[in-house]
Amino acid sequence: MGSENLPRKEANVLRGHEGAVLAARFNSNGEYVLSCGKDRTIRLWNPHRGLHIKTYKSHGREVRDVHVTGDNSKLTSCGGDRQVFYWDVATGRVIRKFRGHDSEVNAVKFNEYASVVVSAGYDRSLRAWDCRSQSTEPIQIIDSFADSVMSVCLTKTEIIAGSVDGTVRTFDIRIGREISDDLGHPVNCISLSNDGNCVLANCLDSTLRLLDRSTGESLQEYKGHTCKSFKMDSCLTNSDAHVAGGSEDGYIYFWDLVDAQVVSSFRAHSSVVTSVSYHPKDDCMISASVDGLIRVWKA
Repeated sequence: MGSENLPRKEANVLRGHEGAVLAARFNSNGEYVLSCGKDRTIRLWNPHRGLHIKTYKSHGREVRDVHVTGDNSKLTSCGGDRQVFYWDVATGRVIRKFRGHDSEVNAVKFNEYASVVVSAGYDRSLRAWDCRSQSTEPIQIIDSFADSVMSVCLTKTEIIAGSVDGTVRTFDIRIGREISDDLGHPVNCISLSNDGNCVLANCLDSTLRLLDRSTGESLQEYKGHTCKSFKMDSCLTNSDAHVAGGSEDGYIYFWDLVDAQVVSSFRAHSSVVTSVSYHPKDDCMISASVDGLIRVWKA
């Protein structure tokens, strides 16, 4: 695959956050973007028209992650106030606050049915919360990590998480089995390939690593960017042909998935690129930065 249809032209800038944007994500159909940041807010945008739609305020500290359900009706968020929030998107009301983490919460994800939220914490644990129950106690706690859990992904039957202890761990919920793959370097973000066969792990030695999900084998490494001290999201393009990631110097990199060559890199922000998210169908990507901006890129 060449790099001819990679999104490199700036189509819009989403302005509104005061201070660093810590994450920005497309919703499931790519029509909207949700972002969160240092200013303790979550924001909903139409990225294609450059419009800010709504602001969600209730967190007491910075908001580190946000995820929306497949039907766009609910969202979940987490951050420095140690809580996991469950929101109604339309009204902006907090439906529930899940308390139980002993420290900051780094990442949150809904399961496929939007019935459970799984959160990853600085307290070395993963916690699962039942959205349909009135209880605010976790329904499951996984605390086999040796250091902070930074990132979590869910499949139909598994919870996959990346930790500063250098591992990517997979928990099969049906049979209660844990598999640990040790990468030897702190993992600060993981994402799944669109075909579900691979995990992309962003490590703090300025290397992205692609792992085979079934064997744990390392398939490829991607280098050139700088990632040493910030939590930074990376992702695969929607065709799984390229890997996309940010850099602490404000650059965005695209690598060929198979041969790991840098096919494109360009200055996207004036500071650390904290997050990149690829559109589910189109040649479109968003990037978020410590500079407070979210940029929309099109081919």
